[in-house]
This record gives sequence, C-alpha cells and structure tokens, in this order.
Amino acid sequence: MIEVKNISYSYPISFWRKKQSPRVFHKFFLTLEENKIYGLLGKNGTGKTTLLNLLAGLNWSQDGFILVDGGDIKYREPSTLGKIFLVTEEFELPNMSLQKYVKLNRPFYPDFSDEILEKCLNDFEIKDIDNLSALSMGTKKKVYMSFALATNTKYLFLDEPTNGLDLESKSLFRKVIAQNMTDNRTIVISTHQVHDVEQLIDHILILGNDDGTDNQLLMNKSVADLTDQYNFEYRSNDDTDGVIYSEPSVKGNAVIALRTPRGKETPINLELLYNAVNKRKL
Repeated sequence: MIEVKNISYSYPISFWRKKQSPRVFHKFFLTLEENKIYGLLGKNGTGKTTLLNLLAGLNWSQDGFILVDGGDIKYREPSTLGKIFLVTEEFELPNMSLQKYVKLNRPFYPDFSDEILEKCLNDFEIKDIDNLSALSMGTKKKVYMSFALATNTKYLFLDEPTNGLDLESKSLFRKVIAQNMTDNRTIVISTHQVHDVEQLIDHILILGNDDGTDNQLLMNKSVADLTDQYNFEYRSNDDTDGVIYSEPSVKGNAVIALRTPRGKETPINLELLYNAVNKRKL
C-alpha cells in the first residue's frame, strides 16, 4: 500500500522569475491499494507527472510524507526503491544492446524476471536488439515497457505510455499490461488518451487544480462503483429521463444517467465521465 499523507509541493524558485512557482499540491491525501490498475487523469498542470515523480521518490514534498509499505519514500532506501518502477513520458535509451542494458540494470530489481522480459518482447513482436538508441520511438517505448514489466516491481507507474504507439501497438500494450497484473501489484497509468486505457483500468483518479481547498481529487472511485451507479449511453435529444450529463455526438446525445434498479450495466465512457467531472456535473 502507498499512503500519501498531507503533502504540499511547489517547484523551486525560478532563477529567472525570482519567485516561487505556483503550488501544485496542498494538504493532499491519497491511498493506493494492491491489485488495482489506477487511471490518473486531469488537465495539463494539475500535477499528474509531479505526483508520479513524488511517488517514485524523484521529488520530495515540502510537507507531509509518502509511505511505501510503511517506509518513507524520501529516505530512498534501496529496499523501497527496488519495489518501484516509473516509465516516464520522455526518455532516452543508451547506445548499447538490450542484453547489456539488462545486465547493467537488473541488479537494482531483486525480482527481475527474464521470462517476463522474453514474453513481453515476443508479444510486442520484437527480436534481438543490438543498439537501443537506434530504434524508432514506438519500438523504444515497447522495449522500455517490456523491461519495466520484467523488473517485476510491486509498484509500476506509467506516464502517457501509449503516446507514440500505433493502433495495433496500443492493443498489444493493453494485452501485455493485463497479462502481467498480479494480486499484489499496483499500477498507475497517467494519460490524456483515455480511450486507450478505459478497458484496462479498474479505479479512476481525476486531479483538479489547487483551488485552496484541502483536497484536489475531483474523483476517486472504482469503475465497478461507477457502472453500478450510472449508465453510459447514446440517446435521442428528447430522451432525458435520469440524465445527469450529456453532450452531442454523431450517434445522438452521449449521456450519463442514473442506473435504475433493473437497468443493465453499461461499459464506462471514460472521456464522457472526465468531461462531466471537470464541469462539476458529477
């Protein structure tokens, strides 16, 4: 379990601006549990990437603390860091073979699995690699994702993981993530590409801007609870029974409506949900 308790965070004072950067978090609380894939959503500037960096121990909060299985992440204990892997949105891979890269980096991750690495690479249809830096961006991302999963860490954080992937690769990404989810693992996926992950995630976190309140989480709910409470449908303009939020689409109105006791469960429309929450309709 990861517990974020009462953290506040602002970026350091800019040398050029000579003043404190805007505050990103203020008295922020969050708990991340095992056996869940979280979707971390929010507008630009709401702190998604910052939160992942804080969880991974790359940034430190000015107040409060973050506990990873009871240990404070700010101490950066090897036993704690070995449980965490962060795939950043932008990254570089060195001019070396994948075999050498694995040899150099696997000692940091005590549960590293060659079997998982080989299976992920096969799923992504990637064979022997002599020079990581010469790969295309899409292939680099698939290789790096394969390495991340092979570390077999308890906590895996992915920042915009589907950027740069084609449609087939996005489908393979969902398959690979689902196949490597375990009962004791926690995965957090930060993304703007909501349709890429809506079939994968089972808990939704939506961040809002710091407005001076004690909680910036606009939503913290499981997909099961949401689909139990609401229906996500397409309706004609005059069918407004139970509708909480709607917006026009090529299929009629896309709506979120209260689910009736006998109503059938519908798949979640993550983009529609995100829009409704940001407009404070839900």
